[in-house]
Amino acid sequence: MGYGLSSKMLVNLVSGWAQAKNVATGNALWTLDGDRTVQTSVAAVTAVKGRDAVDVVTDHTTFTASPDLLLATPAGWTQARDAVGRTVAWTPARKLCRERLTIRPGYEFGYFVGATCADGTVGKNYVSLVVNEEGFAARYATALTACTGLPARLEAVSRPSGYLKRDLAGFRVRVVSSYLSDALRHYVGGDAHHMRQRFPRVVLRDIETFSGFLDGYVEGDGCRIKRWPARMIVSANVPFLAEIAPVIGARFTPAKHRGASQLVVSDRWQSRGTFAPEHHPVHPPESSWVQVREVRPRPALGAKPFTFYSYKLSPHPTYLVNGHLVREPW
Repeated sequence: MGYGLSSKMLVNLVSGWAQAKNVATGNALWTLDGDRTVQTSVAAVTAVKGRDAVDVVTDHTTFTASPDLLLATPAGWTQARDAVGRTVAWTPARKLCRERLTIRPGYEFGYFVGATCADGTVGKNYVSLVVNEEGFAARYATALTACTGLPARLEAVSRPSGYLKRDLAGFRVRVVSSYLSDALRHYVGGDAHHMRQRFPRVVLRDIETFSGFLDGYVEGDGCRIKRWPARMIVSANVPFLAEIAPVIGARFTPAKHRGASQLVVSDRWQSRGTFAPEHHPVHPPESSWVQVREVRPRPALGAKPFTFYSYKLSPHPTYLVNGHLVREPW
């Protein structure tokens, strides 16, 4: 029996996509290494005839392969013929061509995350901040560029004020990057809405990063207290504040009635010794799982057999078929 993909199935090349029959020696293919996308190269191509194939139907597509092609599941590799009902590794094929950033932890990274959690907007493929203070916007733009390398600049804008019943002048910083917006959603638990976001524990990597986070968040949703050396965070997201409180050794009591609660951040919080560093990846996961809904036997019709293509790859033996992680049998 042959193994691999039938000739017209789409393989994810680094340069785009190609039908299995058009993949050539030297081509670079996308694959997954853990939850990250990486590249692997084709060292050799083999074409084998066979009369039996299966159509693998997942949540996202259908592809035709030999019954013994291996698919990645949480429990290990399984043959395509046995994959029905299993979840298999997958990554969105449309995102393979996007720019992957090098995100650098540190004070600027913490400041950027904190300010975004307080006043920013995380869209499908962009991140923006619109504020009244030019200095705040400038510091945000500087921090964003320092930790991601993305060019960020200030734009003068106006926005309506419901309280004053007129437009107010403001400043906007906006960058387009689906990779960065995915990272920010991952940091805060998947939903970047200010009332549903979770505390981004990625900023607990070290004191410097967390200090930047506090400065950015307070600048957006806080103020300095004049009566003693401390600052105050004001937010209606009670679980968010409740996670910050033990990190800075503070007592936190939510507001009795619905509305904004307050958390006091002492200037001497570091001396309390309550900060414990945690390691969390700064890059977003690029893989997830999809279910195989159906596996349909597909015998060859008439005298013409299927042609299955397989690839000898290096350094990784796996590759992506419409975003699904596969490999040839051992």
